Amino acid sequence: MYFEAELRGKKYKVDVTEGRHNWKVSLQQEDNEWKHYDISKNDFKSAEEYISFLFEGKSYLVDVLGQDTEYTVFTRNSFRTIKIFNDEMLLHESLKKGGGFGSDAQLKAGMPGKVIEIFVKVGDEVKSGKPLLIMEAMKMENEMRAASDVKIKEICIKQGDSVESGAILIKFEAVK
Repeated sequence: MYFEAELRGKKYKVDVTEGRHNWKVSLQQEDNEWKHYDISKNDFKSAEEYISFLFEGKSYLVDVLGQDTEYTVFTRNSFRTIKIFNDEMLLHESLKKGGGFGSDAQLKAGMPGKVIEIFVKVGDEVKSGKPLLIMEAMKMENEMRAASDVKIKEICIKQGDSVESGAILIKFEAVK
């Protein structure tokens, strides 16, 4: 299972694979190398709404409450608020924010997909909320919109291109 998480303003990529005797957990904090861990199923117990496990000689009791992308996690005597994004949520968050995971000067793909149609060309001034392109991801066509008033500086893709998550699609500048 792959997902992304945000904790205290830091973004993480998380991949969990269940094996016969353990879980392989891989974590990557933004701009850092992946770290890999094994958690033995012998050291894991679940009860009604929480789990308990041993990790690197320490005992963890974890209780999670939440829905959509907002979760509150209680562990080691403290509460933490974590945003969790699976593939579908990553796509929706990216689309809601006009690309979300890019900066103010570019639109990035929130997940892998195919560019179906581009509505703008270099030099166009586009009002906030207007469509920039349609991208197919997870067998759905999704309209990506401008998050603010922008002028198109560069279009980095063409119709029919397949793009990876994080690929820069369009570069722009704010219209004053």
